[in-house]
Amino acid sequence: MEAEASSFECSEMLATLLASTPLLEESWKLCGQANAEAPQSYGTKQMGHVSYVAFSGIQMLAGLDPSCSNLVPIESSANGLFSSLHRHGEGEEPVMVHAGLLHLFLSFYSSPIFHNQMREITSNSKSVVFTGHSVGGTVASLSALWFLSCLQSLPSSFSVICVTFGSPMLGNESLSKAILQERWGGNFLHVVAQHDIVPRLLFAPSDSLFPYLCSFFPFWHSSMSNPSFKQLLAQCPDEMQAQFLHIVLNSLEALSAGGLNSGQGNLFWPFGSYIFCTSKGSICLDNAVSVIKMLHLMLAKSSPSSSIEDHLNYENYVGQVYWQILSSNNFQEGDLPDSSYEVGIALALQSSDITPCEAVSGPAKDCLKLAKQMGRTPSLNSANLAIALSKITPLRAQIEWYKATCDDSDDQMGYYDSFKRRGASKKNSKVNMNRHKLARFWDDVISMLEHNQLPHDFHKRSKWVNASQFYKLLVEPLDIAEYYRSGEHLKKGHYTEHGRERRYKIFDKWWRDRKVEGNPGNSRSKFASLTQDSCFWARVEEARDWLNRVRSEGDTRTQSLLWENIEKFDQYARGMVDRKEVSIDVLAKNSSYNLFVEEWKDLKSQLQLFPPHFPSLLDGGGSSSFDYIVGK
Repeated sequence: MEAEASSFECSEMLATLLASTPLLEESWKLCGQANAEAPQSYGTKQMGHVSYVAFSGIQMLAGLDPSCSNLVPIESSANGLFSSLHRHGEGEEPVMVHAGLLHLFLSFYSSPIFHNQMREITSNSKSVVFTGHSVGGTVASLSALWFLSCLQSLPSSFSVICVTFGSPMLGNESLSKAILQERWGGNFLHVVAQHDIVPRLLFAPSDSLFPYLCSFFPFWHSSMSNPSFKQLLAQCPDEMQAQFLHIVLNSLEALSAGGLNSGQGNLFWPFGSYIFCTSKGSICLDNAVSVIKMLHLMLAKSSPSSSIEDHLNYENYVGQVYWQILSSNNFQEGDLPDSSYEVGIALALQSSDITPCEAVSGPAKDCLKLAKQMGRTPSLNSANLAIALSKITPLRAQIEWYKATCDDSDDQMGYYDSFKRRGASKKNSKVNMNRHKLARFWDDVISMLEHNQLPHDFHKRSKWVNASQFYKLLVEPLDIAEYYRSGEHLKKGHYTEHGRERRYKIFDKWWRDRKVEGNPGNSRSKFASLTQDSCFWARVEEARDWLNRVRSEGDTRTQSLLWENIEKFDQYARGMVDRKEVSIDVLAKNSSYNLFVEEWKDLKSQLQLFPPHFPSLLDGGGSSSFDYIVGK
């Protein structure tokens, strides 16, 4: 048990840490102001270098109509605004969100005022907090997702946080996975009052909810704008309140009992961290399964009236947080558990306002243990991968040795061309087998990362960024050689656009996003051990293909474009050589690159016969960029 105790991250302690910062208090204060002063709109406020954008919980109810409550693919419904979320889920359900809530966000997004304010925030702040109460919370979440998607294309350290209060669910499990894969889960914090029915609403069938929502949302909206209207709840029949709670509670109970691993694409699913507030304290969970179970267990203790009234009690919960920190975590003498692990569980149960004698105590304890176990698994997986990485190092070393022997060979073909033109030998077979084994290892790493089985910052850890970069520079040239050796380019097209494995594109992003220390611009004094563009040889193959095509091309316009592309590649390659960013195998006498240089030289000499067509080549002009080829 002590082994478990040492690795137990107490959900109650994390909630206490969050609650002790001004983030919740400031966010709720602005949500309250937006509810009172900006119905169907939002308010902004700058505090130092932090800007707050608070969406009112009083919004149009069209999104809650049964005709608008279906989940819709975000890719086809949002005009590319969330591009970072589109590319996930190959072979899985698409990323989907609530149609009406997406429509509500798009109504804000279409306003020029909204865009101007977002540009002003980006210019004048270092971070932004999107926040909202009730339906306004889902608009805040979509705004944060849009903002994060925009920042993907910018070299920015701008910080984005989203804090919601009593927000309904937004999208399906694929949305949750996509957010985790982008490492945005930590940007979202959802505050849920223990009895509040609104965060649980969309787990129930929409057609059965609609009659009740038509009654209760006007009550909630009236009370948000004027708290004195809370007394109007007494006018709603007790039976109606009870039926409303019964429908939602039954749906959650069925889901918790057996449907959490079904992977249904039409099921709403949590994302981010959830802080559950009670009269006794608060706990924080970030595992979706545990969140759904806790939503059910806390609602199971609710009365019909408390499930409706608690949606309006966030000011009380946020205001009581400080005093709960001071007073809630006390055990009676003799009640203290024996292990620190059990102490953590007991504190979390106490903060959940669940006592050991209650029927939900056992399931709640299991839920907290599940959250702990699933939270620890990524770290264990990372440690096991580190061991596996050390075990495949000999495979990489054998390929390095192969490269050295090729570069020193009397045939002067170099690493790439030796493998491309290889014959049947034990050495060549061994290297090819190692190439496949390394590919399987790195594909497994990526699969684990995308299924959230590794720590959230795994792709930023220097050990893995550097290891993946070295693997890419060493092995991708062999993949390119095999691609052209086997004639795949004739069937599919050239490698850079049609043959490159997805793992290499992912490793490109890891390398681009890494933190660079010191001066990365120092010039090299000798050639690199590995060519710094892992696709260099694919670009050589494509350039040689252009040379062959330009000789037989009859269309003057197409011929001119081919010449321009060849020239751009030549400028690019010479720059690589001049900066010594290539390995010595590139300059081997019989390498494909040297063959290109000779063929290009011959073609330019023939060009002297046709000066009117390509004057830029005769005077050494032309573009120094490599836009066409690199863009592919």
